[in-house]
Amino acid sequence: MARSLEPLVVGKVIGDVVDMFGPAAEFTIHYGAKQITNGCEIKPSAAVDKPKTQILGPRDPSNYYTLVMVDPDAPSPSEPTLREWLHWIVVDIPEGMDAAEGREVVPYMGPQPPTGIHRYVFVLFRQKSSMMTKIRLDEGRSNFSTRQFASDNELGLPVAALYFNSQKEPGTKKRS
Repeated sequence: MARSLEPLVVGKVIGDVVDMFGPAAEFTIHYGAKQITNGCEIKPSAAVDKPKTQILGPRDPSNYYTLVMVDPDAPSPSEPTLREWLHWIVVDIPEGMDAAEGREVVPYMGPQPPTGIHRYVFVLFRQKSSMMTKIRLDEGRSNFSTRQFASDNELGLPVAALYFNSQKEPGTKKRS
């Protein structure tokens, strides 16, 4: 049922972004027709719009999830030690539903890798209850920590994670 953790370990998602966890849920992410698989390549231009994110399982309005998307390869200039750039947070996503059914706390921002290859990581947490008023966000987008966010909001360990790679696309050459 649950996906293997091996690609998350090899891709250093486990370690850089989250601690080791036991997969307890599954979700799919699609940018257009392309389904995200761990380590696949997505061009920034293909990920401008928020993805379709489906939490698999029976529709159960009593189970809620939080989805966090970060770039761990974009450290803050003021604190370059494994802080992440926050791209998206959606809370209160009912089990068996799309993230669009949840409450977007931080609006989606597509990949914008300045140089090199960046990992874009989606982390899914099962909530203990609805977070309609409880959400805590202490840091801005540029100084985010998935672990700290999970701790502050009593989310515990993730139940699933996926990531893709992206790099800056070559600019178009202008003719004079």
